[in-house]
Amino acid sequence: MRLLLIDDDPQYRRLLRHHLTCRWPRASIVEHDPLVDGALAPELRAYGFDAVVLDHAWEGEQGLTWLEDLAQRPGFAPIIFLSERAGDSLSRRATALGASAVFDKEKIDHEGLLRAIQHAAERQEHARASRAVSGFDGHRFSGARIPGYRRVRRLAVGQISQLYLAEREVAPQLVVIKVARDRLKDNELDHSFRRFLQEHEFVQRVHDPCVVQLYDLGVSDEHAYLVMEHFAGGDLRRRMRTGISAATALQYAAQLARALQVIHDAGVLHRDVKPGNVMLRADGSLALIDFGLAKHLNAASDGPDQGLIFGTPHYMSPEQGHGEPVDVRSDIYSLGVVLYEMLCGRKPYVADNPMSIIYLHRKAPIPALPEALAPLAPLLARLLAKEPEDRFASAAAAAEAIDAAAAELRSRELAA
Repeated sequence: MRLLLIDDDPQYRRLLRHHLTCRWPRASIVEHDPLVDGALAPELRAYGFDAVVLDHAWEGEQGLTWLEDLAQRPGFAPIIFLSERAGDSLSRRATALGASAVFDKEKIDHEGLLRAIQHAAERQEHARASRAVSGFDGHRFSGARIPGYRRVRRLAVGQISQLYLAEREVAPQLVVIKVARDRLKDNELDHSFRRFLQEHEFVQRVHDPCVVQLYDLGVSDEHAYLVMEHFAGGDLRRRMRTGISAATALQYAAQLARALQVIHDAGVLHRDVKPGNVMLRADGSLALIDFGLAKHLNAASDGPDQGLIFGTPHYMSPEQGHGEPVDVRSDIYSLGVVLYEMLCGRKPYVADNPMSIIYLHRKAPIPALPEALAPLAPLLARLLAKEPEDRFASAAAAAEAIDAAAAELRSRELAA
């Protein structure tokens, strides 16, 4: 038996656990505190649960509102609603909205609750069987079958991998699954596929919130897959489309610089810092994703990559764009490009083809900032210096300079 309890009172959740484990001692019971964990994402269906037990109210929210939403989601697990009093108007409304059963919260009918949950579990099992008979397989991702996750939709398709939004079976949580085919070339693992596996290694080296969290790694049906954190806030590119103030841009840049320092301290170069690889959490914090092009710092100029160009031309340092050895200052240059784009709403260098963009990064002067942002020009000059030795020596030094620039900007605004 797998159950989801939605209630804000820890003591009451313990009481419910007692009721449930009397009948099912080995039940898997997941608790969701709406005041701490927030609302369930719209794509969630609680498909891995046999039933959901939902409280009628908590601070600032009505459980009935949740019931109305959840019960309308196709395929959502059966919902047992805990009303204020049995048979009251709230109970009748809950039944009308689709509750599988309704019980008095304060005077729970122990046996009745257990019977209702057993009935709900049977309904859920029948629904799963019906989907299987119809040929629907929600565990299928790009040819790979990955048990424990329900496919929601495909997010993106790349040359190496595909991204999917999925729901975890063990928790009411959305995740992103990256799937890549296990291709062979000349009796060896394809080079691009090795990069996919290296991404897991690099992220595991960094235990910090500034880096995407990974939940699972596996191989299925000649495909490898990574299961990782989902960011409801989207990426920095999407945030930039709504417009970013200079103060917010500097705040994001400082966070990104500190994130780079963390991964550099772990011996990792990212080599693909760009807005699409900077994600936003609900609390406003940033996290780096996509370490598919990352490299060990102590191997930055060795190995099969030597002389090759990897990355996104608009954000590559001059040395990276020319296949030359790179170090932490290359990531710092990419940080400068991202900051410039946040401040100005455009990339510093644009051309008709990638090689022309790479040429501009090395030869063209840094475009002037708008007059109102002119005080930030010295900061951009250090971040976007053509020669690595003219940039900040570390991401930590860059973060300090960004903070100082932000403080000066605030002082000027107050003085004005």
